Amino acid sequence: MKPPTSAVHRPRVRRLAAAAVGTSAAMLLAACGGSGFQDSSGAEQKSDGPITVLIGSSGDAETKAVTEAVKKWSDESGTKAEVRAASDLNQELAQGFAGGEPPDVFYLSTDQLASYASNGSLEPYASDLENADAFFPSLKDAFTYDDQFWCAPKDFSTLALVINTKMWKQAGLSEADIPTTWDELSAVAQKLTKGKQKGLVFSPEYQRVGVFFEQNGGGLVNDEGTEATVNSPENVEALTHVKKMLADGYAAYTTDVGAGWGGEAFGKGLAAMTIEGNWIAGAMENDYPDVDYQVVKLPAGPASEGTLQFTNCWGIASGSDNIKGSVALVEQLTSADQQMAFADAFGVMPSVVEVADEWKSANPEMAAFIESADFAGNLPTQEGAADVIGELNAQLATLKNTEPQQILDGVQKNMEAVVSP
Repeated sequence: MKPPTSAVHRPRVRRLAAAAVGTSAAMLLAACGGSGFQDSSGAEQKSDGPITVLIGSSGDAETKAVTEAVKKWSDESGTKAEVRAASDLNQELAQGFAGGEPPDVFYLSTDQLASYASNGSLEPYASDLENADAFFPSLKDAFTYDDQFWCAPKDFSTLALVINTKMWKQAGLSEADIPTTWDELSAVAQKLTKGKQKGLVFSPEYQRVGVFFEQNGGGLVNDEGTEATVNSPENVEALTHVKKMLADGYAAYTTDVGAGWGGEAFGKGLAAMTIEGNWIAGAMENDYPDVDYQVVKLPAGPASEGTLQFTNCWGIASGSDNIKGSVALVEQLTSADQQMAFADAFGVMPSVVEVADEWKSANPEMAAFIESADFAGNLPTQEGAADVIGELNAQLATLKNTEPQQILDGVQKNMEAVVSP
């Protein structure tokens, strides 16, 4: 699984006007004026036609597992279905809708939900699933837009603290020193800093720094998603804490140590601890098999425990000529047994609560990731929010030389334009 990141730099957002969408996907959608392929009466088109499935695969293991699962359903149902792995999911999805030939079923990220839902291109089927109540509540929230639960969460990842156990012991630290507060995190990071080895290294982006916001009771929007809270006192305090760790020298951005992401810094011995998701397991196994490590929950902040989570859903095109079959396929793909099969095949965490304990038993060293689901926050899903987060990330890169209040004040206006256009 590729680490969620906003590494693609976007143009600076001055102020998002009401009509501003800001993504190529949304512009293509706007160009086709809605789903673009429903009949003029708006009546639902139904048939037993073949189903196409478009996925953004993390690699051969995921492609193979999804293809086999879809084939099994196809053989049992008698409905033809095929899987295609996109080289650029967002682009190919947007082009499919713009051309009037979208896939029937597809991966859809949280930051794309609002664009496709508001445009009328997405079928709001999730509430009608037989397993609609089986998903983690926070994941249902991630795919709820305008009070409607639109699409079934596919799987998910959370962020946790990853510790190099050899460096930990060399610093004279024990299990009793696992940090549970910000102060304790700072203390162990200081002890672990030695020469080019930094105690804690993480990427210079909200998708990592944002955990401190969550732990301090902050976030980019309020719980209802109706108010921008980027420059709240809680966020300013959290970012000030991050700035102090960087300034004191026992924490560093990945860019400061010459690494592309936290897993690389950790694997190369440039970091004794990093903040990453469960996708790091595959990278460590493949690229740094000799590095021993331990995963624990992130320490709590002044307000509470907190982390961020990342997820995709199974989107269904509203204009599909086989919506009934598509929904049946998604029910199968999100069943408890199938999700555990996916977890075994390519390391994801199931989106349904009932197999959380089973997943923990099968992956005890990774338990902290799924245990963090209880207090995980989502990235804002409002249309245009992804661009605002991109702007925030550009500003976070300057944190060592810029006041937190200044950074957050600048981004606040852009988020206000997104939340209340």
